[in-house]
Parts: sequence; structure tokens; C-alpha cells
Amino acid sequence: MTKKMGRPTDNPKKYRIAVRLDEESKNILEQYCKEKKVNQMEAARRGIKKLKDDLKGK
Repeated sequence: MTKKMGRPTDNPKKYRIAVRLDEESKNILEQYCKEKKVNQMEAARRGIKKLKDDLKGK
């Protein structure tokens, strides 16, 4: 069986998560995506990276 080939990338995304949002969070996400012209997953990645500053012992 051969490995399925997709678009080559330097940063493969091999982890999948699912989230449930309240109405306010959903609206914020949609507005951000519209303004920045990014998809929801890219917006989520950006949000997660902003959390790095809050970590202890960076």
C-alpha cells in the first residue's frame, strides 16, 4: 500500500482538534477571519501562538 501524497509542505499539520464555541466566540472568529482574510484554522493557530506569551518559563 502506497502512502497518500498531498501538497508538499515544510510545516505538516498532523494533529486534529475539535472545539465547541459559544455565540460570542463564534462571532469573534468569523469577524477576524473576514477582516484578515484567513480561514478558521489559520485564525485558531494564530490565537494559540499568542498564548505562548502567557506560559511560565517561556
